[in-house]
Order: sequence, then structure tokens, then C-alpha cells
Amino acid sequence: MWIVLAFISALCLGCYDVSKKIALSENKVVDVLTISVCVSAVVLSVPLVLSRLCPEAMGASYFHVPHLDGIAHLFTLLKSLIVLSSWVFGYISLKHLPISVVSPMQATRPMWTLVGALLIFQEQLNTWQWVGVLLALGSIFAFSMGNHRNKPNTQITEDKRYYICLALAILLGACSGLYDKYLMRRYDHNAVQVYYTIYQAILMLITWTVVRKLKMKNEKLKINKMGVIVMISLFLIISDNVYMLSLRDPDSMIAVVSTIRRGGAIIGFAYGLLFLKETDPARKIWCMVGILAGLICLALGSF
Repeated sequence: MWIVLAFISALCLGCYDVSKKIALSENKVVDVLTISVCVSAVVLSVPLVLSRLCPEAMGASYFHVPHLDGIAHLFTLLKSLIVLSSWVFGYISLKHLPISVVSPMQATRPMWTLVGALLIFQEQLNTWQWVGVLLALGSIFAFSMGNHRNKPNTQITEDKRYYICLALAILLGACSGLYDKYLMRRYDHNAVQVYYTIYQAILMLITWTVVRKLKMKNEKLKINKMGVIVMISLFLIISDNVYMLSLRDPDSMIAVVSTIRRGGAIIGFAYGLLFLKETDPARKIWCMVGILAGLICLALGSF
């Protein structure tokens, strides 16, 4: 069952990337991130409030949010800081770089997660899973090696800072993946998701207020595509929930789950080529076929 949940998470994560790209095309990073996180916090506050007001009725439901002790809250706050830092860098890179570049590059996170899973959690992959991971990651590297081909040097230099942001987002995301496995083996996935989202909303509201005062105090706030920003929140809530639920399975492996989840890059890649008419489609298609083949091997080795 955990493998099915990983694929559902990948599907929602791909739609989440597309929604972000659309929203960021006409809005500032800090505005989109703050609104989307706050919407998520409002939505997830509903089961939290119901769990406190109607504990008996909610206790037997899937949406029950149990209490966390003080130490658990500190661990959850740390997760919020890691994820939020990754998102800030990821949003900046996605706003300024093609989605058919960012989504597959974001999919390199499982490589770093795999290293951590082997060293920290001593996970053992079977033959099919190794083939799947190597195929997927090899295709991602082949994709990334050709990113600058046919680009003028001036454009590469201009984009360099955004690629640095993308690299930081990937590394922080890999740390978050490893940390997720640690948390899911100790705490309820609903409680972690609800509280870390609320902490993120608080942190982003503080950040947004400071940025508005320092850099945009004379600029009128204007938000476009509000419906799409709401969809960012909904896709992320579903993706995170089923992802954390899959990690609660004693048989689940973070190296496999992370690789499958990042396979959602196929959706962002397809959107970039079909609707945004991004360049060099032939090479990108072959790389994405390799990623898809890797995901199929992972599925065969995990059922």
C-alpha cells in the first residue's frame, strides 16, 4: 500500500509544481508563498479544532489530530524551518528558470536522500529497486548536463544565482526527506503535518510583514490568480499527507518513496513543453522516458 501512496503523492506534487509556476508568473515569491502556506494552515486547522472540541467523534476518524508533547513540537518546528527554507529557494528558482528545467532538477533530491538512507537507516534495496533508482537518477543527471547547451554565456551568468538557489532547495529538501522518516516513525503523521504547516504560516507572516515594510512599503499589494494559489495549497496538503502516511508503513523505504515522489516532475516537464513551448524538447523527452522507466522498475521491485 505504501508504494501506491507514493505514486499518489507524486501525481499531486507534479500538479503542485505546475500551479506554482502559473501563480509565480504574475506575483512575487513572498506573496505566493505566504498566501499558499496560510491557506494550507487554515484548511488544516479544521481537523485540529474538531479534534480538540469533539475528541470522541474525531478519535476514530482518519483526520484525528492527536496531541504532541513539547519535544515533538520542537522537532516539528525544526521541520518547518527546513521545509520553508527549501521552498523559498525553490520558489525563487522556479520563478526565473524554465519549469522543464526546475522540475527534473528538483527530482535529484532522491539521490541525496538515497545516500542518507543507506548510511543512516541502513536500508537495503533489491535488484529492481536499484535499477529503478539508477535509471531515474541517471536520466536526471543526463538532463542536467545539457541544461546550458545552446545558451549564450551572458544568459548562463545571469541565471547562475538562480541555479544556486535551486541547488540549495534540493539539498534542504533531501535533508527534509530524511528527517521525515525519523519523525514518521515516532509521531502521528496528521499531527506533524498540521503543526508544521501552522508554524510555517506564522514564520511566513512575520517574513512577509518585514519584507513589505523594508522593500515594498510604497508598493500596492496586488495578487493575481488567487484560485491557482489556493490550488497550490490543496495539492500540497494531499501530497504531503499521503507521503507521510506511506512512511509510517514499517516496510516503506525512504529511498524508494522519495524517488517515486519526485517522479511527479514528469507533469511539470510536460506542462513546460506543451503549454510554455520551452526549448530542446527531444533531449528532454528522452531523459523523462528514462525517469519514467526508473519509476516502473521501482514499482515492480516494491509490490
